[in-house]
Amino acid sequence: MPVWRLALRLLRRDWGSGELYLLAAALVVTVAAITAVGFFTDRIERAMQRQGGELIAADLAIDASRPIPEAFAQAATERGLSVARTLTFRSVVLAGDDSQLVQVKAVDDAYPLRGQIRLKTDLDAAEQPAGGPPGQGTAWVEPRLLYVLGADVGAGIDLGEARFSADRLIAYEPDRGGNFFQIAPRVMIRLDDVPATGLVTEASRVRHRLLLAGPRDALTDYADWAEPQLPAGAGLIDAREARPAFATAVDRASRFLHLAALTTLLVAGAAIALASRRLVDRQTDAVAVMRCLGAPRHLLTRLFAIRLLAFGLLASLAGCLLGWLGQHGLAQLLAQWFDGPLPAASMQPLFVGIGTGLVALAGFALPPLLQLAEVPPLKVIRRDLGPPRVSVAFAGLGAAGALALMILWQAGDFELAWKLLLGVIAAVAALVALGALMVWLAARAAARSRGIWRLGLAGLARRPAAAILQITGFGLGILALLLLAVVRVDLLSSWQQTLPEGAPNHFLINIQPHEKDALADWLSQREIDGAGLFPMIRGRLTGVGARDVEPEDYDDPRAERLAAREFNLSYAVQMQPDNSVIAGRWWSDGDPKPQFSVEAGIAETLGISLGDRLRFQVAGEEVTAPVTSLRQVQWDSFNVNFFVIGTPGLLADQPATYITSFYLPETREALVPELLRTFPSVTLIDVGALLAQVRGIIEQGIRAVEYVFLFTLAAGLLVMYAGIQASLAVRRAEHGVLRTLGANRRQLLRGLLVEFTAAGVLAGLIASMFAEATGWVLARQLFDLPFTPNPWLWVFGVLGSGAAIGLAGTLGTYRALVRPPLAALRAAG
Repeated sequence: MPVWRLALRLLRRDWGSGELYLLAAALVVTVAAITAVGFFTDRIERAMQRQGGELIAADLAIDASRPIPEAFAQAATERGLSVARTLTFRSVVLAGDDSQLVQVKAVDDAYPLRGQIRLKTDLDAAEQPAGGPPGQGTAWVEPRLLYVLGADVGAGIDLGEARFSADRLIAYEPDRGGNFFQIAPRVMIRLDDVPATGLVTEASRVRHRLLLAGPRDALTDYADWAEPQLPAGAGLIDAREARPAFATAVDRASRFLHLAALTTLLVAGAAIALASRRLVDRQTDAVAVMRCLGAPRHLLTRLFAIRLLAFGLLASLAGCLLGWLGQHGLAQLLAQWFDGPLPAASMQPLFVGIGTGLVALAGFALPPLLQLAEVPPLKVIRRDLGPPRVSVAFAGLGAAGALALMILWQAGDFELAWKLLLGVIAAVAALVALGALMVWLAARAAARSRGIWRLGLAGLARRPAAAILQITGFGLGILALLLLAVVRVDLLSSWQQTLPEGAPNHFLINIQPHEKDALADWLSQREIDGAGLFPMIRGRLTGVGARDVEPEDYDDPRAERLAAREFNLSYAVQMQPDNSVIAGRWWSDGDPKPQFSVEAGIAETLGISLGDRLRFQVAGEEVTAPVTSLRQVQWDSFNVNFFVIGTPGLLADQPATYITSFYLPETREALVPELLRTFPSVTLIDVGALLAQVRGIIEQGIRAVEYVFLFTLAAGLLVMYAGIQASLAVRRAEHGVLRTLGANRRQLLRGLLVEFTAAGVLAGLIASMFAEATGWVLARQLFDLPFTPNPWLWVFGVLGSGAAIGLAGTLGTYRALVRPPLAALRAAG
């Protein structure tokens, strides 16, 4: 008979006998957690591309200061991409005797390619989607333009040499969301109407944009073709870089989901290892008989490898199916993150799930099972020989290798992977070391104890290796449950508090120095709490250290754009509360030396290091100072923040405008027209829609993480059940001997209660310590969140695990007590 057919027959027999149920459950839970998150994050990435496209009204755009050659549009059409064009420039509109600086956008019939414009017929009307661009001779305007001009909807406005009817109010403009700090209100007209205005000539300062949309492969091919041929002053804009605050919130939610899936993987790995040990115990007799019948070691090794491969494939496929069903639950929970249904997932998570299952099985289950080939034929008549001893080094290296490979593979984030891996290795090492210490102390205590205490503690001392493995398994199971509490109660609550109710939803920019005090008084009189007034100075970065900064010197498109534009600089004595220094130090009040502090992300993008001397061109004057600190900024707090901040002595004499932010509830929105009439040069930006979107991501993300942690909960329960079942066969024999020597069931039951409670208390103590430590590392080092120790974690972790494992272990092994002593001794040989 072929080896593979014999292996499948034996696999079917093992399944029928129930020997593989526990191992299958652990593997299915592992793969289900990984694939559920994998399928969902794959769909999120596709939806993020689609929704990010709404922020630039396309999937990809070319932005240029000169007309974009027709060849670029033709190449896009040849690749099956949709094309649209826009033109933006600043000008002044007139309405009677009033005038106002505006940002004009001219669009063609295809605009927008992603998202839609929403309009209002008046301030109190409901929003309606626009069916196309503005009509000939009509303009759509932002409400604040009419506030400033004192005009009504439908009023005539003059733009250059042409007159337009402002017949609609712009409630939402797709590609306006990626750049909130636009100084002038928007006026949107048809691209065909631009010549009539006479405002755009060869010498005009305008921005041309070619919008593109279509399949990702075609876009990638187009970008590869277009990038090296872009004319001077042109750049590619990718939708994925459009909105930092939204991306930050989604990225943090994705990290939490990956953390939950990885925790499930780690805990289920312990369950697989414990279940494999039990399977080895039950397979020993069958292997001994096969050895007596002449089966060589290499045949047995092949049989187990094929059986394990077939079993792993089947269990992994079942886990993938469960994960595929599970991701639909995630999609329902997080449906409001995105407009419209999520795109379908690709097949990649399916292969990842199968690969994860096979790697987990190979690392945790294969080493002990391969040792079965070493079972001696003499085992058939000498039952006392027991199963072969598994090489600790072999099993440990297999498990560690599988863990490392799966974590690095699954995390999608090297920082998350190595911190989690080191934490788990440290936790397992501590569990093993302290478990060994407890077994040694139990042996010493058993010699000096009496009654059930001696019986229970001696149960740990009689099987030191099994006891250590059991305590380690219990500890990992409890750690999983406690991590669920840490993430849910501590980390997710901290995340939610980063965007509390009352976070700023309005920004005021372009505040002139002579208006600063009057504006502060106006806000104070109306009991509007502002975040303070911050100076904002325009400056272009011209040098970093000894090198001059030229946009074309950067390969990264984002770095090229940053180098080409002006920075908003500021100065301050005290650092903002939502900033933290990660390198260097912030200056003190009495430090007169010129210094800069730079946000860490932009420093990395532009190649700025601590100690570099930056040169900025500000109002025709060079301003230079060294970088003495790098800051991490919490952008999703929606407070006023800056990439580059200088000392007051460096920038206070430079021309500046001011910016502030404040929270205004919907019930007080009527104050907005009054504010704009009182301070007509001030620009108000409402970020309430984005704020609500990010808050929704946080709230729904919390529910999603809890949902994924249900897999972790299942894995934790499995590992504790596997720990109890691992020693069941040995306990039957021991109890048979003790019953024969006169011990009654009540004594044995109490002894079991002492043994399992002691194991649970120690495992809970270690798990509580590592859950708290892991929570601190994840909060401070990975998610950049505040962390507060939770004393209730220790109470429930230590006392709760002692009571739960004591009760569960006693009930789980009760069957060994009710079995007649003679039957137990016969089964043990």
